[in-house]
Amino acid sequence: MTMTVEVGATTPRDSAVVGVPVFATGAVPRQVGLSRARLADLGLEAKPGQLLLLPAASGPTVIAVGLGPREHVSSRSLRDAAAGLARAAGGRTSVATALADVDVPGLSREAVAQAVAEGFGLGTYQFTEFKSAPTPSRLERVVLTASSEGRAAVERGARRGQAIAEAVSLARDLANTPPADLNAIDLAERAMVIAAEHKLDIEVLDELAMAELGLGGMLGVNRGSVAPPRLIKLTYAPRKPAATVALVGKGVMYDSGGISLKPSDGMHALMKMDMTGAAVVLATLSLLPVLKPNVKVIGFLCCTDNMPSGSAMKLGDVLRIRNGKTVEVHNTDAEGRLVLADGLSLAVEDGADAVVDIATLTGAVLGALGKKVAGVMGNDQSWVDQVRAAADRTGERVWQLPLVEDYRKLLDSNVADLKNVGGPYGGAIIAALFLREFVGDVPWAHLDIAGVMDSDADDGIFSKGATAFGVRLLADLLTHYEPVQAGSGVEAAVGP
Repeated sequence: MTMTVEVGATTPRDSAVVGVPVFATGAVPRQVGLSRARLADLGLEAKPGQLLLLPAASGPTVIAVGLGPREHVSSRSLRDAAAGLARAAGGRTSVATALADVDVPGLSREAVAQAVAEGFGLGTYQFTEFKSAPTPSRLERVVLTASSEGRAAVERGARRGQAIAEAVSLARDLANTPPADLNAIDLAERAMVIAAEHKLDIEVLDELAMAELGLGGMLGVNRGSVAPPRLIKLTYAPRKPAATVALVGKGVMYDSGGISLKPSDGMHALMKMDMTGAAVVLATLSLLPVLKPNVKVIGFLCCTDNMPSGSAMKLGDVLRIRNGKTVEVHNTDAEGRLVLADGLSLAVEDGADAVVDIATLTGAVLGALGKKVAGVMGNDQSWVDQVRAAADRTGERVWQLPLVEDYRKLLDSNVADLKNVGGPYGGAIIAALFLREFVGDVPWAHLDIAGVMDSDADDGIFSKGATAFGVRLLADLLTHYEPVQAGSGVEAAVGP
């Protein structure tokens, strides 16, 4: 069901639900109809995300939406509040709220409205394609009420927020889809449709074209699969771009581990989501014609299965990556870095001024940072700082891990230029050191999203299942891009 977001001067008479923002201090809005003391008796202290339904004998149901202290309200808390309101009103068809018209220190009206619209779109997301009796949200219409002086800004923010939520939902749909229903060819076909809809240039390389280009990482990982690989290249090009940024997404459509077979556990069942990086890059590119950043963006989706069979890549095999470096395979379950190596090599060849790769790459990052924070690493601190700033603005949290030079020797091979693994510890850092071998001096940042790729329950803007972490971050990064000079290196001290 498609949900529309509108902006109006007043609450429509036919609204089924009215969401009223309530700060932790100050006057309680008249629409609530209760004093602060009475709200407290009913359990509403107006903490961030708290909701209280106040059914009426006639007219719309009023939902008081807690926002906490005004000075602590952020885009993230507004996004989560709107998502909570959307879920609470999910059984009704229409909601009106003044959430987008609140006055918050440090946030423009446009930014507030964008966060609220994103929250509504993401809070109502459900993946129901394979449910025989789905119960999706019935919410069809959201009206954001706004004063006349701020209405134009609220309208701009709402349009932007709704477009972002739709792009995130696209990536979630792809990552949630079972592997039997979405292989590399299927994703390439979806990408061609999306490119046509959004006027993006697209090029799809099959296995023969990959062989001609020498994409040994992609072809090596694909050896055990009956489904052929695809390298999907998408391009967004404004008339006079200030720079070229490349996005490289890991698209392992299903990761069995190959010969280094994964154990049959809950994490193995989630390996349909090992293509989340590619889904995020595709969704981000689809959004750019709306956001109109003044940078050329090239997206590389490196798509293949990783399967065991008689023809599968073996331990001890040596692969030659596009940039000429050779890799000895010591673990076929460390396959993501092999496909990314080809994608990063192509990004550098295409003259990118800066590169970001995004990948569900290592279980080690999950062990280090858990399920709420992604790891970020890179070879250029100024570029990594831009990624961290985008993460702060969007609430997609990252933590910078160091590229410890002492660990690089763990990747040395006796028979090739390097191995694809380097010992049992520091796996997220060692994987990033491996990827660094394929970007040269081009400013590069690596996002390891293995820990944040899925949510165990409905939580704020996240619905149970795939999160599509990174779409909002990358879109913001490209919108706020600042020129990067190669060679700045990275700081020894790292943190948020």
